[in-house]
Parts: sequence; structure tokens; C-alpha cells
Amino acid sequence: MVKIAIDAMGGDFGPEPIVKGCVKALSKRHFTPILVGKKSEILPLLPKRYRDKILIVECDDVISMSDAATDAVKRKDSSIYCAVELVRNGEADGVVSAGHSGATMTLATLRLGRLKGVSRPALVTLMPTKLNRRSILLDVGANVDSKAVHLAEFAVMGGCYAEDVLDIKEPTIGLLANGEEPSKGNEVTKAAFKLLEGYPGFKGNVEGGDIFNGSCDVITCDGFIGNLVLKTSEGVASTISGLIKDYIKKSPIRITGALLMRKVFKLLKKEIDYAEVGGAPLIGIKGCAIVSHGKSNARAIENAIYQAISYVDTGVNEHIITRLEELKQKDL
Repeated sequence: MVKIAIDAMGGDFGPEPIVKGCVKALSKRHFTPILVGKKSEILPLLPKRYRDKILIVECDDVISMSDAATDAVKRKDSSIYCAVELVRNGEADGVVSAGHSGATMTLATLRLGRLKGVSRPALVTLMPTKLNRRSILLDVGANVDSKAVHLAEFAVMGGCYAEDVLDIKEPTIGLLANGEEPSKGNEVTKAAFKLLEGYPGFKGNVEGGDIFNGSCDVITCDGFIGNLVLKTSEGVASTISGLIKDYIKKSPIRITGALLMRKVFKLLKKEIDYAEVGGAPLIGIKGCAIVSHGKSNARAIENAIYQAISYVDTGVNEHIITRLEELKQKDL
């Protein structure tokens, strides 16, 4: 049975939403959860009927959002350090944390190590599209500066994730640029284009709109650009939702129309709600690490746990190693 270590102390709202999300996931899926943190705060939140099904590992220290990511390496009694160590020691298959994202990525990379053939891990996120399925965008924050070889590796890893975790057969892969022509982009993307040319599924350069129109399954870019795209998308979604609510309130007729459109609005909210995704896998490391947002509610934690289980079950890491070796042989 899959074992998932969960940083119970990470997140903006303390252990309550994390424990609730864990319990909810356990009610629907078979896995062994390991809550890591202060037992005195975790235990009172656990329903009695679940206490013999959930393991608790005591850790007193918590990495706060104001701490430097590198501090986590030294603070070995912190909840995120202990959670990652459980994976490193083979006591857990994956880790989920809504705590300090930099600390989680740093520890996962340094303590678990990179897969064979991976120069740098990448952070993956799933973006909504008009085709009612999600596209994969990576990297969205693990690497601010990337070389061409890194972008090529991100593309390969994203393709493997699409195939194994999202069950997309023969996923299309695009390189984010300021135009579709091979001549577009900066020097790094142009070099990455040459490395990926001829790789199965690679369709060339894609533009920002292709992230959301469903024309491409995997979009690769460096972490600086990816994070800007992610944060901008979240801001646009929030602004549009707010504008819709404001416009509706200004007229009784609009309110009536909104009541009739409740199902549509509910579906729209589900598509753009972060909680429905749950977290971002740090792909390219030995093991599995899901990085969730600090403001994650119980629903987000529940879905992050599902992501971790799927990641472990599919064996995507072995697939990545094989495909990266194939890419290397192609470019020799």
C-alpha cells in the first residue's frame, strides 16, 4: 500500500485543513497517511475512528514562510525535513506539503536526489483549457534561469507525466515562445528547439494562448516565465470572478439570471479553482514531492494526496529515465 508523508504543520491555516483533507482522502482511497508535526495539535483534530489508520511522526520545529529556504537543510527537526526524510529512508513513497515551497523543493532535491539524466527538477502545474481537460505547464518556479538542455528535459518529463499520470496517449509538446515560427524566441529557446526537433510529440514553438485552448498537452518554459504565467492566470481568474459577482449584484434581473446559471458558474469555478488541482509535483527527483499552496483548504490537500498516490502508482519516474536516455542518444 502506498505511504504518503504529509507535512501537517505547513500552510497558512495550521494543521486543521491538512488533517481534514487527509481524513477525506482516506475515506475514499486506500493508502497509509503519515502526518508529520506536533502530535499535541494533530491528535485532537483526528476523528477517533481514524486514529488507528493514520500514523503520526512527532516533529516540534516548523519552517515559516518568512524563513529562508536554505534554513530547512539545517533544521532537521522541522516537519518538512522529517517528512522528506521518511521518503529518503523508504518509510514513505511520497511527500505532500503546503508549507514553505522553497524549503520543500530544496530538501526534496538535496535529500532525495535527482533521477538519472535529470539536470534540474521542474515544478509542474495543470492549467484549465476550453476542451475540458488540463494542459501541463512546466517549469513554474523551481528554476529561475534555465539552459536549453534544461528546457528539453522539462519537455520530456512533462510528456511522461502526461502519458502516465493524466493518461494522455501520444501527448503533444510545445516550447513556449513569442511566436510559432522556429526563428522566434530567445537564444535559449532556439537552442532548445534544436534539441527537441524530431522528438516524438514535439510540435515546435507555441504561444501563450495555446496553454488554454487545448491545442497542446505539454508546454515547457523556464521557471521565471512559468511562474509569471501561473500568477497572472490566477489573477485574471480572480478578477473575472469578482467582476461577474459585482455586475450580477447591480440588477435584480441579473441576479435572477445568475440563479438560473448556478450550475454553469459551479462548473466554471471548478475549472479555475486551485483546490481542484491540489498541488504541483516536483518532477525529476527520486521519489515524489507535491508542493501545495500555503492557503490550501481541506479540498486542496485531499487532491494533493490523490496526486501523490497517482504519481507513485504509475511509475512515471522510471519512464522519465528511459525517455531522457533516448533524447540523449538522439542528440549524440
